[in-house]
Amino acid sequence: MTTSWPETVAQARRLRHDLHRRPETAWAEHETAATVREILDTAQIHWRRCADTGTVATLAPQASGRHVALRADLDAMPIAEQTGLPYTSQIDDTMHACGHDGHTATLVAVAHWLSAHRDALPGPVTLLFQPAEEGGHGAARMIEDGALAAPDPRAPAVDVIFGWHNWPALPYGLALCPDGPVMAANGTFGVELHGRGGHASQPEATRDPVLAAAAVTVALQQVVARRLAPQAPAVLAVTSLEAISAATVTPDRAALAGSIRVPDLTVRDEVFAAIEQIATATAAAYGVHAEVNTAARYGATVNHREPAAELRAALHATFGTGWDRHAVGAPVMASEDFSYYLEQIPGAFALIGGGPAAPQRTAALHSAHYDFNDALIDPVARLLIALAGAPPPPAHDITAS
Repeated sequence: MTTSWPETVAQARRLRHDLHRRPETAWAEHETAATVREILDTAQIHWRRCADTGTVATLAPQASGRHVALRADLDAMPIAEQTGLPYTSQIDDTMHACGHDGHTATLVAVAHWLSAHRDALPGPVTLLFQPAEEGGHGAARMIEDGALAAPDPRAPAVDVIFGWHNWPALPYGLALCPDGPVMAANGTFGVELHGRGGHASQPEATRDPVLAAAAVTVALQQVVARRLAPQAPAVLAVTSLEAISAATVTPDRAALAGSIRVPDLTVRDEVFAAIEQIATATAAAYGVHAEVNTAARYGATVNHREPAAELRAALHATFGTGWDRHAVGAPVMASEDFSYYLEQIPGAFALIGGGPAAPQRTAALHSAHYDFNDALIDPVARLLIALAGAPPPPAHDITAS
């Protein structure tokens, strides 16, 4: 096993590019899981399968200090890549558009270093390689399968957990790690509108679901503007509208769907109730019947005070003074299933900037043009190593690529 830190980082970068070439979506991360497990075997780190394509690896299980868990997510997204990179996805309509390839490679670098220094660990360290973060509730399944439990009867359960996500909207070297909510809760909704179709030349003989769908789309914008207090951050987005028909035919049916982002579950319930009321009433005004379906997804990702303070201290030590000088407020309206872990045990989550300095711009997460910034592997691995309590890798200047 390589113990040279520069070579460990270089290996992680190569691994990241390899994972990027062969992405796998939620609950299909079989090759990714096999690669991670093979690396853990090479590093002589004990692991077990968890939630099928997930992996739980533990070092120093008998150490007497607190038990720290560190998490990376594995899954890619159903997006056709358009980056043109030398290591572009080789899988049709699938790409690592959220940087989970980078998260996994970074935790693998941490695993190599911790394995070489396991005798110096003050307490057990568990590495969670989690599947299905992208809407698959992978964290919940990992917890159900004992990811936070004691690795054996003589060892303690996990005491604290830390996680992170690359954030291209923040320049490299900046980060967000508040006490309390760091990312929002989310949910989805769908509205199916049933009318009466007919010839476009006879509108009086129809009950037009297309017109009703347009009116419902506009009316739903008042939920955030007029149903919630201005102090409550929220996003409601209609993201699809379907009304398939010919140019001269009014269809019988139209449908729209979208998502919401809110700071807490109480507000989510209020927004869901308002969506149903507004969509139903608006459709009725157009002589159309509406069927509304709502679905809760992830809760808010809420940092615990003491772990968040510890993570901020590690960010300061890694990136230096000024790491938190930015205008991004918390919570951001994206969501994360790391929320499940923080509902179970103390922990903290950070968004760590991977974008270029202003005024340059980089592709956003979930974009077909996005790519993870490899310059994050070194400093974030150092940060996680520090949180695990291991000796630090050799110091050198950290610069963005």
